[in-house]
Amino acid sequence: MALARPEIEREMEVQVASLGFELVSLDWAGSRGRPIMRIRMDRPDSGTESTVTVDECAQVSRALEAWLEEDGDVPERYVLEVSSPGVERPLVKPRDWERFAGRPVVVKGHGVLAGRSTRLEADLLGLQDGPEPIARLRLGDGIEVGVPLKDIKGAHLLFNWE
Repeated sequence: MALARPEIEREMEVQVASLGFELVSLDWAGSRGRPIMRIRMDRPDSGTESTVTVDECAQVSRALEAWLEEDGDVPERYVLEVSSPGVERPLVKPRDWERFAGRPVVVKGHGVLAGRSTRLEADLLGLQDGPEPIARLRLGDGIEVGVPLKDIKGAHLLFNWE
């Protein structure tokens, strides 16, 4: 989408942090004339269960609306959606891969991952740092694999619904 701009995303992260929360993700949808900004927020360094309330989402939404209306590049007609990351929290930032080590995850690739499939369910072991960060995973058969973050299209925690 043409409206999605890195400077807005960076500033949005600063604005959310100034309110005491962490910007988990910002997704853009809609059109240039009526963009939709979908924000997922959480408490900084929260555990696997989000503690963000509906009232806190409303508080952040009101504060962000005031900031967005001052930004001359955002059309008057926009939609801002603010929510918690949910039980199947997305893994977006490199620190998420360390923070949620030990949890089951779903990882989707741009192509086949670890010679298996484009979608893997595994236990997250952490992140191997280096010039090319690698997500360490233990697959259901006990095999441990490494998947470069650049090969991952999306990932999220896997909630056990039982």
